[in-house]
Amino acid sequence: MSANERTFKAVIFDFGGVLTNPMDDTAVAFAKEIGLPAFAYRDTVAFDPAGRALYAQLERGDISQTAWNQGIADILGIDADNLMGRALATLAPEKLVVHAAQSIRAAGLKTAILSNSMGLEPFNPYTPWDLEANHDVIVFSEQHRIRKPDTAIYQLTLDQLGLPGSACIFVDDNPSNLIPAQNLGMATVHATTPEETVAKLQQLLGITLG
Repeated sequence: MSANERTFKAVIFDFGGVLTNPMDDTAVAFAKEIGLPAFAYRDTVAFDPAGRALYAQLERGDISQTAWNQGIADILGIDADNLMGRALATLAPEKLVVHAAQSIRAAGLKTAILSNSMGLEPFNPYTPWDLEANHDVIVFSEQHRIRKPDTAIYQLTLDQLGLPGSACIFVDDNPSNLIPAQNLGMATVHATTPEETVAKLQQLLGITLG
């Protein structure tokens, strides 16, 4: 049975870069604000081995956001105070996808958030989205000590939804994070532009998402 012939009961969304504007955009804006080269901050957290290790530790809950702030600040030679909050100052809801998620729930399906955590304190990046009120299941990696692409965190999300993978769609902007979802039987959507993401969801679900 093809994905278009299946009856889906839930859509699982990644957070950063799916329900938000692109994370790279926030990283570049932050670097420019503090006088660093445009991609200095992004490259530190995404490509530098030490920076990547710190992010993985934060996502698993092995270190606090405060410790992450200090570690990244030390690499870049910048002020550590509220670094995550400052770096995400321009993070904003991607309204087209947020509204699509609302339409999915209004149509009687469940929605879930599966996010590799950016820490919840002292700065909570999720607050403006009011995720608990707008989705049926919320899974932050740090609270379970596992992170994408570990298959266990996808299975945990399915268990909390009470659904098999075949009944779910998973949306993520990182292609490598789609593979474990596919292995569990989920249909997947690679989030690129908001317009394309919503169009793919409409095609799979067979409903208009306004």
